[in-house]
Amino acid sequence: MTHSTTVTLPPQEVLERAKRFFAERVPHAAAFVEKEGPGFLVLRGQGGAEIALHVWVDGTGTTRVRASTLFFDQVLDRFFSTLPLESGVEVA
Repeated sequence: MTHSTTVTLPPQEVLERAKRFFAERVPHAAAFVEKEGPGFLVLRGQGGAEIALHVWVDGTGTTRVRASTLFFDQVLDRFFSTLPLESGVEVA
């Protein structure tokens, strides 16, 4: 599933928080950095499950977050609940 929202943080702060959250806050479903770069982060968890995050500032100055996963939906929702959201989380 793909989760999308907007936040009041800069992109790099969102990515740093994601790395800490998925490594420390959910021990039964931890995920660790596999790849990262400017504006994106790929985490790998139990059984090889993946979480991919893309964070960018759009043309209006709003920070947008899009995350995709097959098995970490509930944990991803928990992560989003720790962020200062500007809009609700859309799931598709």
